[in-house]
Amino acid sequence: MWLDPEEVLLANALWVTERANPFFILQRRRGHGKGGGLTGLLVGTLDVVLDSSARVAPYRILHQTQESQIYWTVACGTSRKEITAHWEWLESNLLQTLSIFENEDDITTFVKGKIHGIIAEENKSLLPKDEEDPGKFKEAELKMRKQFGMPEVEKLVNYYSCSYWKGRVPRQGWLYLTVNHVCFYSFLLGKEVTLIIQWLDVTQLEKNATLLFPECIKVNTRDNEYFFSMFLNISETFKLMEQLANIAMRQLLDNEGFLEDRNLPKPTRPLKNISALKRDLDARAKNEQYRATFRLPRDERLDGHTDCTLWTPFAKMHIPGQMFVSNNYICFASKEEEACHLIIPLREVTIVEKADSSSVLPRPLSISTKGKMTFLFANLKDRNFLVQRISDFLQKTSLQRAEGDNGGEQRAAMRKGSSGSGTYEAPRLDPSSPTDGPSVPQKTNNAGAPTTSHGLLKLFQRESIEELGPKWAKEKMKEESWNIHFFEYGRGMCMYRTSKTRELVLKGIPENLRGELWLLFSGALNEMATHPGYYADLVEKSTGKCNLATDEIERDLHRSMPEHPAFQNELGIAALRRVLTAYAFRNPNIGYCQAMNIVTSVLLLYCNEEEAFWLLVSLCERMLPDYYNTRVVGALVDQGVFEELTREFLPQLSEKMQELGVISTISLSWFLTLFLSVMPFESAVVVVDCFFYEGIKLILQLSLAVLEANMESLLNSNDEGEAMTVLGRYLDNVVNKQSVSPPIPHLHALLTSGDEPPVEVDIFDIIKASYEKFSSLRADDIEQMRFKQRLKVIQSLEDSAKRSVVRAISTDLGFSMEELEDMYVLFKAQHLMSCYWGGNRTSSNRHDPSLPYLEQYRIDLDQFLELFTQLTPWSFGPHTSILATRIFRLLDTNKDSLINFKEFVTGLGGMYHGDMTEKLKFLYKLHLPPALGAEETESALEATNFFTEDVTPEGKVIKAMLWCSY
Repeated sequence: MWLDPEEVLLANALWVTERANPFFILQRRRGHGKGGGLTGLLVGTLDVVLDSSARVAPYRILHQTQESQIYWTVACGTSRKEITAHWEWLESNLLQTLSIFENEDDITTFVKGKIHGIIAEENKSLLPKDEEDPGKFKEAELKMRKQFGMPEVEKLVNYYSCSYWKGRVPRQGWLYLTVNHVCFYSFLLGKEVTLIIQWLDVTQLEKNATLLFPECIKVNTRDNEYFFSMFLNISETFKLMEQLANIAMRQLLDNEGFLEDRNLPKPTRPLKNISALKRDLDARAKNEQYRATFRLPRDERLDGHTDCTLWTPFAKMHIPGQMFVSNNYICFASKEEEACHLIIPLREVTIVEKADSSSVLPRPLSISTKGKMTFLFANLKDRNFLVQRISDFLQKTSLQRAEGDNGGEQRAAMRKGSSGSGTYEAPRLDPSSPTDGPSVPQKTNNAGAPTTSHGLLKLFQRESIEELGPKWAKEKMKEESWNIHFFEYGRGMCMYRTSKTRELVLKGIPENLRGELWLLFSGALNEMATHPGYYADLVEKSTGKCNLATDEIERDLHRSMPEHPAFQNELGIAALRRVLTAYAFRNPNIGYCQAMNIVTSVLLLYCNEEEAFWLLVSLCERMLPDYYNTRVVGALVDQGVFEELTREFLPQLSEKMQELGVISTISLSWFLTLFLSVMPFESAVVVVDCFFYEGIKLILQLSLAVLEANMESLLNSNDEGEAMTVLGRYLDNVVNKQSVSPPIPHLHALLTSGDEPPVEVDIFDIIKASYEKFSSLRADDIEQMRFKQRLKVIQSLEDSAKRSVVRAISTDLGFSMEELEDMYVLFKAQHLMSCYWGGNRTSSNRHDPSLPYLEQYRIDLDQFLELFTQLTPWSFGPHTSILATRIFRLLDTNKDSLINFKEFVTGLGGMYHGDMTEKLKFLYKLHLPPALGAEETESALEATNFFTEDVTPEGKVIKAMLWCSY
């Protein structure tokens, strides 16, 4: 354990030195271990006969400098393993750092400060989770507010002992992570260091190690880079920093980040050592990972998880893994990746039963579903508690369904036997009610528009079975393979998902099963089952409504797969219109984005309208987050990920692609449309099959496979056009020889006359190659890369927005471009402060990222007063507040109590630039409406009447003098 440094005068008395370096010594107590002679025997005997409180730990570490005769104890250990861990930490984190110092007193001061920080952090983390903090966290929060001037509304999440590298010299101190800032404070050797960095300004966040720095965290802003090292647990700190930076990036995208901030818990009792905010953020991270792993709805909350085993009837063995329980689902993930995944919706559960334990099957739990499937879990540590939690969630689910079924009474019962086993039986529902699987949609909605009961493809079959010949036989073999799989692994949401499932997907999903399996693998089936009638209501509400989104939809309707017969008539066009319009009304932040029409038209070929709608929801809100918005942020992020993967897997090609600028072009068209716009339809739909099962990983590795297949031609390309021609010709000729769908004409515009036609490539061969060469990609790694790229992309977009705003400002105001950019940064910071510190202030509530950049950031009167005091040449004297208020009213031309950046700069220009006449005119306007308030206007009118009462010039002068003196 680490010890508060204490002075030791005789370092070698009764101790044996085992390791040493210029700054530390590891010693073993004589008499402990082998050897030691008579002296060791006496010391060992003395240590044994003393009571436990007086015994000395057999190992210790001392700090010493070369020219000093004084040693300091910094750690002790009861075992060699414990003391070795401490020694290795000191060597890897401090040894190289201490060699930088020139003064030995500075070295000792730094070591003592570091050890004190480690002990404080260890004591903080060792407190029981439910133990009330004696004041450490409260004290840290108060220090944070005092040292960095933070208001009461700024919330501390956690704090860590670490070192900040200023040049080549480390400064030992404390890192404070708040909701909106990362702060550092150090007071060492008479020197004070204070850092305040807004998360909104962070452009890069990395955990790495260099020759100069030990393992450290690097924080980059546009102007500086900061290095922090020597954390006790650097992974925990970095993970928390990632979460907070992610929330900040959401704030720049939309209001969601600010809403998340406001929804963070505000402690109503004394703060604990691990803050409520830290626990809430940890829970969020687990929830996000849980939902992403099992493709669950966005509002699902993980209740807990536990180790267990699952009996797999297809393999006749127990598979170790973890069970996850949330308010609507029971899920299982095997420890071995892809051995088995399982999702059991509670709406499908009929019985939860504790079976008798045995040596072979300890603490088993049986769960039965309406689909006549039974799942057997075992080795559950706290089975009774688990059954009770599942029972509670089942009762809530039953009540919700009862309310949805015309108020019918459904009661759950928990029966406990004398043997201690328990059974939960869910209420019996109407056997005719829909179960797990695609629900039967309504034939008509309230708006009177027909809703197809199946995909449009079945309505526009153009070839008979006889004409298909061998293709049809191959298709029937695929269907039979899937039927066998359903028999062995189950069908519907409760199906066991294994590597065998993936193998079948990669071989191609049969036409008749495509819609069903898309709904299943994407998780759209869950949301559709829990929101009956939702789509029909949206269609009714949105029918006949007009806005910008509906205008854009109408413009693109006839450009959505016009070559397919399903969209050459009003039936298909109307279905596409309803789905896109309904989604635009569901999610106005996205509304409608180009490429959504192409993807949705393909969904409608294999699914009915309601199913296509929920698949679109899954695509836009979970599987491709932030893709379909005005700035296509998600696609740009994955473009950066793709560039990084190209450097890693195809280093020879990476530099050439960057030189040509091809990646930015291809990634948007490939990713946004899932290859549907660049491949023949019958081939691209196979990509969509794999995408709904694998997610973005499939798109990335397939893109790498395409580049790798064309590497030689791309390396010989002279410009972007030639490279795009190479890729376009290749993708144009990707074929699916197994397809039973009628062939759809595909544009071969990139084929040039006189060239030999390119060789056809089978889509299944490309997918197979992508898995063979790039299957090492992991979902966790992709998410990590996405985070890093998201910081770059959003900050780059913000820089572009700043330049656009500055260019839109008239140069007649007298400010240079650099001055305008600096003022924009201050103005934006003031706006964002109101968003996360202003509570319900007008500016934060009216923040709308969909507005033009010039109008997105606006400030109110209080914020204007702060900037007025800081920037204007007239901010002095007792009338500063009155003057600022009048200027704000004058600038607020639309009377919404907010001013944008252009109005703000106009006001500053009137004060800073122009001749004396123009400044006097500006001051004159401040004494007239609208600059005057209602009371001030009334007083001015009274004064005007006062002057006009006396007709003689002498009387007017006297009254004017009296009024001025007043």
